[in-house]
Amino acid sequence: MQTVQIKYQSDHLSISEPVKYDQSQLKSEEMLINIGPQHPSTHGVLRLEVLSDGEVVKDVIPHMGYLHRCFEKHTESVPFNQAIPYVDRLDYLAAMNSEHAWAMGIEKMLGIENDIPKRVEYIRVLVAELNRIASHFIAIGTYGLDIGATTPFLWLFKERETIMRMLEWVSGARMLYNYIWIGGLFYDLPVGFEDRCREFTAYLRPKLTELQEILIDNHIFINRTANVGVLPLQMAVNYGCTGPVLRGSGLKYDLRKVDAYSVYPEIEFDIPIGTGEVGTVGDCWDRNNVRVKECWESIRIIDQCLEKLTKEHKRTREFDPQALLPKKIRPKAMDFYCRAENPKGELGFFFKTDGRSDIPLRTKARACSFNNLSVLPELSKGLMIADLMAIMGSIDVVMGEVDR
Repeated sequence: MQTVQIKYQSDHLSISEPVKYDQSQLKSEEMLINIGPQHPSTHGVLRLEVLSDGEVVKDVIPHMGYLHRCFEKHTESVPFNQAIPYVDRLDYLAAMNSEHAWAMGIEKMLGIENDIPKRVEYIRVLVAELNRIASHFIAIGTYGLDIGATTPFLWLFKERETIMRMLEWVSGARMLYNYIWIGGLFYDLPVGFEDRCREFTAYLRPKLTELQEILIDNHIFINRTANVGVLPLQMAVNYGCTGPVLRGSGLKYDLRKVDAYSVYPEIEFDIPIGTGEVGTVGDCWDRNNVRVKECWESIRIIDQCLEKLTKEHKRTREFDPQALLPKKIRPKAMDFYCRAENPKGELGFFFKTDGRSDIPLRTKARACSFNNLSVLPELSKGLMIADLMAIMGSIDVVMGEVDR
């Protein structure tokens, strides 16, 4: 309790009297801050409604819907194969991976998944892993930019540009490929692609080492990300988090191993997880470090695919990448769910078919970014606004599939 002197003054009289004032009754002013929805605010058109006490975050409410494109209703109005361009636009940074999941699901409904030629399967995995690296380069580079590091962003965009050119060489499109088709591929690989791909992986290895030194192991980066936004494993599971967000919390869960789809069972690779090496298991640093390690594993997978494509499953005149492409895609009447490991986590598709039409009665997409984004309020409470942006970047969402 403090005594404050308050003075009343007029033209003829001046009175000063003590007033008792209780400081414990003081309340600080809360502010409602809108981050977004302009595009540069976050990784897509997202609005974060932040309730703050000064610089301290008290609550965060993500508002979606600014990029809604009616993906599910679109795919319920066109045949299965004509929906692939819409699938490309879910996670537009990893279109090959999304196409792979879609095509595998329809092939399983048709019962032709075991008839796909091995060369087709290895090409699918090859282009999907190239796209995984390109997606992770966006995540790591823009994350560095979010917290003040410009150089890694420029480096990684340069290397990503090489991958974009290679995938354009394969498919004819720069970002939205329409390359992996139901029952096959749009084309076989261009002549000389395997050699060019080998040159690129050899070139990329020392670049990843440099990235580790300049960003991941940088003490300023560590101070900004270690012990920040710690996601306990149980919370990650409860919220349905997948991909590097889940693995960053210490769980070895990767659908390429769990479901063993395509030719992944024939390929050797590891599943990186968060270990709390410089902070706490499941913090921002762990999530980012997992993505860097996954780039190394993708290089291993690419090299093994190239070995198979050039020695065991060579290019031949008889090879037809569209040999199993059905003219009419009419699965039996069923409810079916398929899934695959995208760069950001589990991408799943639910289909309801009637057995008569080549258009699904119902389509539902399980978007990994939607689940990963839902945990943001839990991670941010009680931290600083600057930490909120570090947490947001470490989740790596793409609003194309959140607002599907």
